[in-house]
Amino acid sequence: MRVLVTGAAGFIGSCLAKALLERGDTVAGFDNFNDFYPVEHKKRNLAILAHRANFSFTPGDLRDLESLQRLCQTYQPQAIAHVGAMASVRYSVHNPFIYAAVNVQGTMNLLEAARNTGHPHCLLASTGSVYGRSTPAPFAETAPADRPLAAYPASKRAMELFAYSFHHLWQIPVTILRFFNVYGPHGRPDMMPWQWTLNILSGGELTLFNGGRLKRDWTYIDDIIAGFLAALDTPDGYRVYNLGCGNPVENIDFVHVLEKLLGKDARIKDVPAPASEPPITFADISKAARELGYKPRVRVEEGLGHFIGWLRQEKIIE
Repeated sequence: MRVLVTGAAGFIGSCLAKALLERGDTVAGFDNFNDFYPVEHKKRNLAILAHRANFSFTPGDLRDLESLQRLCQTYQPQAIAHVGAMASVRYSVHNPFIYAAVNVQGTMNLLEAARNTGHPHCLLASTGSVYGRSTPAPFAETAPADRPLAAYPASKRAMELFAYSFHHLWQIPVTILRFFNVYGPHGRPDMMPWQWTLNILSGGELTLFNGGRLKRDWTYIDDIIAGFLAALDTPDGYRVYNLGCGNPVENIDFVHVLEKLLGKDARIKDVPAPASEPPITFADISKAARELGYKPRVRVEEGLGHFIGWLRQEKIIE
C-alpha cells in the first residue's frame, strides 16, 4: 500500500512510518520541521527512516495547498495518515491562531488534495482532549465532545467535523483516531514524561496539579501504532475510534514509577490545575476492541521502563 504520512519526522508519525515500512508498505513522509521543540529530535527520527528503499520524504507545510496537491498527484497515495499538527493543550491557551491555521485549515487543505486525487482513505489523528470535563467517564465516541477546554482540542474537534463534511459530500473514506496521552521512546521533549524525568534527575521542582491527583489514560506508543494499523486496513465510511489504554493512572503514581526507575526522589510543587486541564482522561475502547481487535498491552510500569531505557540509549540522560 502507498501511504502518505504527515508529521513523519515527529513522535507518532515517525513510529507509524517505521511500522508501515516494516510490514512492506511504501511510505511518503511529509513534515515542515517547525521549531516548536528542537529540530534535532525530528532529524533523529527521520534518520531511522531515510535509508529505507521504500521511503521518500518531502518537506512542506500543511498550510500550503498547492504543495499538498502536487504531492498527492505525484504520489497517488492509497491512504493518508494525517498525524502532523500543532500539539500541546497548554501552549494553545495563549497561541490559539496557529492551531486554527495548521490543524483546521491545514487539514482542510489535505482533504481537498485527497478529494482531487482518487479519494484515498484518510486517517486523521485527533485527541481524547476533545471530550473536555463534561463527558461522563469513560469517554465514549458517542459523546457530543462540544465543550473543548482550549484551542488545541477545539481545533481537533473542528478538524473532525470538517472531515465529516468532506466524507458526506465527496464520499472520501475517513477514520478519526482519538489518541489518549501517548508516551514512549521518541516522545516529544515538551511532553510530561520527558520533562518530569529531567526535573527529577536535575533536582528541580516538578509541578503537579492538584497534588498529582489528576488521572491520565497513559497509552504506550506501540499500542497506538497497532490500533492505527488496524484502522488503516479497514476503511469504511466515516468512523471515530478512541485509542487509549482504558486504565487511567494518577499523575502522582506515574511520577512514583519514574522515581523508582531513576533511583531518585522528585521535588514536587503542588499547584491548582488550570482551566485547560480536565480532572481525568479515560478512553472507552470497547468500539475499537470490537471493530478493530484493538487491545492495549503495555502498562505504565513497562512502558516507562522502555522510555527511560531509550533516553539512556540515546545518551539524553545517564
